[in-house]
Amino acid sequence: MQIAVIGASEPSKEAYKLAEEVGMELGERGVVTVTGGLGGIMEAACKGAKRAGGITIGILPGSDPSDANRYVDSTICTGIGYASNIIVAKSGMAAMAVAGALGTLSEIAHALGDDIPVIGINTWSIFRDSDETQPIVYADNPIDAVDKAIDAASRRSGIYSYDTRRRFE
Repeated sequence: MQIAVIGASEPSKEAYKLAEEVGMELGERGVVTVTGGLGGIMEAACKGAKRAGGITIGILPGSDPSDANRYVDSTICTGIGYASNIIVAKSGMAAMAVAGALGTLSEIAHALGDDIPVIGINTWSIFRDSDETQPIVYADNPIDAVDKAIDAASRRSGIYSYDTRRRFE
């Protein structure tokens, strides 16, 4: 199972820590962490995943694999700039938005546009004109976020028996 983690390249210290904890939870549960491969939230999620023995993929906006943060296992160089946000958003069975700036908002929109569930921690709120339903599922903490993301991804992909227990418990 692959889950995308999206967020700002220049996050607050709190957001960085949340993303690192999200990555650690994903890694402990054997979920592949997909990010944009650069710094900030992307680096934090990859760092946490690697600390837990997980696998990471970085989908880079540029053409130089050395631009990836040091915690990326596999790099995909797109050479398409911000358009790589589409690939990041669509590469997970769910997307987890941790805080985030405008690039994160675009990734959220691309995911939701393809019915990819988005789980959010301290991130954007999106409402349509008169519709008061929130398309983002919010989580209280990294464990809750990963639980919700794995559940949503499992339902989306038909993998109902995915073992969401942590490997090290």
